Amino acid sequence: MRTHLFRGVVALAVLLTVSAVPALAQSVVRGKVVDAQGKPVQDATVLFEATDANRKVQTKTDKGGEFLQVGLASGAYKVTVSKEGVGTQTLNSNVRQGPNNPLSFTLTPASGVSAADKEAAAAVQAAAGAAIEAMKAGRHDEAIAKFNEVIAKMPTCADCYYNIGTAYVAKQDLPQAEAAFKKMIELKPDAAEGYTGLAGVYNAQKKFDLAAEASSKAAQLSGGGAAGGGGGAEASYNQGVILFNSGKFAEAKTQFEAATKADPNMGMAQYQLGMTALNLGLIPEAVAALEAYLKVDPNGPKAAEVKAALPALQAMLKK
Repeated sequence: MRTHLFRGVVALAVLLTVSAVPALAQSVVRGKVVDAQGKPVQDATVLFEATDANRKVQTKTDKGGEFLQVGLASGAYKVTVSKEGVGTQTLNSNVRQGPNNPLSFTLTPASGVSAADKEAAAAVQAAAGAAIEAMKAGRHDEAIAKFNEVIAKMPTCADCYYNIGTAYVAKQDLPQAEAAFKKMIELKPDAAEGYTGLAGVYNAQKKFDLAAEASSKAAQLSGGGAAGGGGGAEASYNQGVILFNSGKFAEAKTQFEAATKADPNMGMAQYQLGMTALNLGLIPEAVAALEAYLKVDPNGPKAAEVKAALPALQAMLKK
């Protein structure tokens, strides 16, 4: 009887994982800050100000001019980047839960800039702003065209290629998306998000070995133990999903464990850890992970399924 019940539960677990859609439990906002010559700006102040609430969050750019902010509440934000002697720039951004489109800032001094340079910079900013708005509205062809306008004026705009790749993914044009992500990596070899994009493309094409390789590179570049669970948790989770989809459950379990350790509040990492443990026949670990999922995300996308499956799993532990 016990063996029969166990098989029934595993069958349920497999059924649940078929419809599992990878998702992140919190917002992830990345960005890059360069000066007028295109060089990274280190130690620039990045201020996020919610436009509909009294919330402010501040961070700094690293030596590569990049910043990462995790855990912002969803909503509209005014994002201001500044550094004394270099310049200031403000952009408006709508933050959602999960990964957001990367933000790009170019700081220029308020004085000493020619009228022609100001006009050119304004044109680039206008095209970039229009491209981002088109992306938000789901007008992917328009976004691609606008980002290409920016590239025509700034051929080294790696983030433009990332956004183009993201737009092509949304259009289900995976070969074009792959080409765009590869171009980003060519321009910016340390771009973890470029490899993450490639991993998603290869995973969708069921090229699991290539997906795992790209995801591993993204994890390496993102610096696995990032404070607050940012890049490390996200990269480990993505790699775990790829390994799970290719049937490598033991390896996937290791990645999901790393993700939940880096960020215990990443609900979908807890869920996928539970599903992976079930496929490995590790009922106690599965129960613990699924209970953790309900604790951090009680109304999450998989909450109803988990609540339906847990009683039978918990009963097995008592026998």
